[in-house]
Amino acid sequence: MPLCFSRPGEESVIRKVGGGPETKKHLEDMGFVVGETVSVISSLNGNVIVKIKDSRVAINNELAGKIMIV
Repeated sequence: MPLCFSRPGEESVIRKVGGGPETKKHLEDMGFVVGETVSVISSLNGNVIVKIKDSRVAINNELAGKIMIV
């Protein structure tokens, strides 16, 4: 399921990062790599704030939809 559908406070593991080469590189640079644990902190107005690698990162729903989790 895409990260944008995850509920706040729920920890998930990244299984796939989709998109074009530039999008994948951008997400990987922010820490969104396969096998990493991620949790949604909040989702508001089309933006998602997530906790990944002890950091908080804000991404839009379009990018969050390219990150597949379990």
